[in-house]
Amino acid sequence: MNKKIGNIFKGDKVIWMVFFFLCMISIVEVFSASSGLTYKSQNYVGPIAYHAFTILAGVVVAIITLNIPCRYFKLMTPFLILISVVTLLWVLLAGTKVGDAGRWINLFGFTFQPSEIAKGTIVLAVAQILAAMQRENGADKNAFKWILWILLPACLLIGLENLSTAAMLFAVVFLMMFIGQVPMKQLAKLAAVIIVIGVFALSMVMLVGHDISDEEKQLTKTEQLDQPKTKKNFVEKMFHRADTWKSRIMKFGKPKPTPQEYDLDKDAQVAHANIAIVSSGVIGKGPGQSTERDFLSQAFSDFIYAIIIEELGILGAFAVMFLYIVLLYRCARIASRCENNFPAFLAMGLGLLLVIQATFNMMVAVGLAPVTGQPLPLISKGGTSTIINCAYIGAILSVSRSAKMKKAKENEVKIA
Repeated sequence: MNKKIGNIFKGDKVIWMVFFFLCMISIVEVFSASSGLTYKSQNYVGPIAYHAFTILAGVVVAIITLNIPCRYFKLMTPFLILISVVTLLWVLLAGTKVGDAGRWINLFGFTFQPSEIAKGTIVLAVAQILAAMQRENGADKNAFKWILWILLPACLLIGLENLSTAAMLFAVVFLMMFIGQVPMKQLAKLAAVIIVIGVFALSMVMLVGHDISDEEKQLTKTEQLDQPKTKKNFVEKMFHRADTWKSRIMKFGKPKPTPQEYDLDKDAQVAHANIAIVSSGVIGKGPGQSTERDFLSQAFSDFIYAIIIEELGILGAFAVMFLYIVLLYRCARIASRCENNFPAFLAMGLGLLLVIQATFNMMVAVGLAPVTGQPLPLISKGGTSTIINCAYIGAILSVSRSAKMKKAKENEVKIA
């Protein structure tokens, strides 16, 4: 029986344990944080049943993915790049909008974000380039050029609708290039150029956008519809989310008000997240005992870490952080054992992708970063994003299998 279970859950056992704990935390906390959904639908089982089914489907995807040998991931790259380009263009031209962001595609009743597919695809492609162009003294200088040819168009297409995801993807690839020993002179030049572009983009956002927390935010939907519509020029179309970006930057840059000065209507998400954290204590209120979940609009997604802190306390918050740290550490250990460069870069890239996104989410929840809309990987309520993150775990486990085989062969040689 144990042998049969071992044949199913192959690969690094520590990563399996981290994956299991994150999934269990997800089910418990999403169930607690979904009070708003259950109230609206009057179905107290539906939302958590759907999420549990999604987690189960993700586990199946992870098991399928871990059984795919690493060499076959290379064959999938051209098809994934084609799918990413087509869907990213599709979402820009005819994406489904939620709020002012068009990040979703509705296909045959399923809604997904193309950026989720594109992130893993770029990491996969960069891992191949770095592996193919490794020399004795590090990566060939031409590797930098090929990586930028893939990275920059992807970041541009993603960034128009989801700037935080584009920034996160860029950070992951930059770290992959650093690990892959791309010449430091090239990385320094890239960093300088990005700083210049960032300053320019920030200036354009502050110039084109206006703080949506001002007078027009107070208008009702009917009054907004009655406002005369003006044609947008090219710059306004390119920066159509500038209002949202400027509002978030302005809010984050302002001095923190005292509890008495806080406007719970204007800054509801940040305010109630802070209340959740402050009221938590060391051990929290206990699972299912959150009060702020009823006031946070994205309690089960973007701000689920605040609910985790409220219910599980500071100890629970550190436990979740520790799980992601262990995940990244194990990815580094797996990469160090790989015989070939490609699986090593792939494991590190996917590990960085998951952990950096988790860091973004946790920093937002505790007020150390502006609101970005990034979910907490493998914990936040999601559909295709959860399944794709599980596929990333499966790919890391697939790499760990090959690394384990290498270690077993080395032990056989030593014994002989």
